[in-house]
This record gives sequence, structure tokens and C-alpha cells, in this order.
Amino acid sequence: MRFVERKTVEQQSRAAVFRGRERLIHQRTADVNALRALLYEHGHVFPAGVRSIDRITVLLEDETSDLPALIRDECKDLLAQIAEKTARIADRDKKLASLASQSDRSRRLQTMPGVGPLTAIAVEAFGPDMAGFKSGRDFAAWLGLVPRQHSSGGKERLGRMTKAGQADIRRLLIIGAMSRLNWLGLRSIAEGSWLSRMLARKPKMLVAIALANKMARQIWAMLTKNEDYKDPVLAATA
Repeated sequence: MRFVERKTVEQQSRAAVFRGRERLIHQRTADVNALRALLYEHGHVFPAGVRSIDRITVLLEDETSDLPALIRDECKDLLAQIAEKTARIADRDKKLASLASQSDRSRRLQTMPGVGPLTAIAVEAFGPDMAGFKSGRDFAAWLGLVPRQHSSGGKERLGRMTKAGQADIRRLLIIGAMSRLNWLGLRSIAEGSWLSRMLARKPKMLVAIALANKMARQIWAMLTKNEDYKDPVLAATA
């Protein structure tokens, strides 16, 4: 059996701020979907996400549109709620960024490409002491960044990712990995590296999960050795 230390008051406080931000995002998403559904019933279709809010605002401010007055008022009320939650989310972002700048562990984690203030705070708030893991692979397995095992009789049968782990850190690591695989991040990938070879023969999402697994193992090494991030390609040529 493995035992972990109880979270400190500071960890619990940071986790509360992080969870509050997530709750506000879910509430804003629900309001945006309610607004889109209301407009859809009257023949106006908008794509999902908060990016369509500006287009919706233009529609509601157009007095010549075919929307009834009651529907227009209801939509404007939803817009006000969305704007309020957006401002509160931005306030949480600033608070989390400030907390991340005050911690040596968080500053160290942010030296890794794909790791920002939110990921650093999530590792601090939800991650246990890294000394409790024998290796970085154990930490990646604890996060759920490993395939499900269906092995028997010496034959390895690997399934999909288990998703049975710390969901917050895992999700943020995958998002960070995807940011390193977009059109801008691709420029920093060295030709012939492990990542470039994976991209040449595997789907991008699968590569992102593999990269997130690698990032988790690097995080374990950085925190156990108290070192900043070192680019493996540059370290190998040094």
C-alpha cells in the first residue's frame, strides 16, 4: 500500500481558487449554450464557445432583426451574466498567476515548454510529494497517462488511456502538449527528434498524450532534483 501526506492548508487554499475558476467556466459554458439554444429556436445559429459572443452581441443590438422584444431582453440578460463570469474568471487567472510567481516550485515548473501558471498551480495543489514515487513513470501512471493493461501469458495488450487518475493535472498537461504541437510550436521541434518521428507516423492527439506522459516524467525529475527544465536535445549535444 502507498500512503501520501495530508495536504497543507496552503495546498487546500490554492486548490479552492483553482476549483472556483473551473466552476465559473462550467457555469459560463452553460449560460453560453442556453443563449445559443434560445437564438437557435428563432432561426439564428451560432457556433459553440465564447468566441461567438461578439457576433451575438451585434445581432441583439440590431434593432432591425426579427427577434421579439422579450427574447431580446432575455438574451441580453444572459449576455450580462456571461460578461460577469468572464470578469470573475479573469480575476481568478490573475490571482493564480500571482500565486505561481510566488512559489519556487511553480517558477521551476514554468521553465518547461507547455507548462503555464495553471498547470504549475495544479501540480502544487493536487500533486503529492514527488519523493513518494520511485520514478517518473509511477507519477505518470498516478496521473492516468498510461494505457489500460489487458496483458496475460507474457503477451502485452494495451488498450486506451485509463483516465483513472488526477484529472486536473492530466488535462492541463495534455492541453500544454497540444500547444507544443500547433503550427507555432512545430517550429521548435528539432528534425529527427523523438517528437518529430512520432508526428510523422502517429495521429496528433496520440502524440500529445505521449508527450504529456513525457512531460509528467520530466516534472518528477525536476522536482525531485530541484532543477529547472533542460531540453533533452540540447543536453544530448552538450
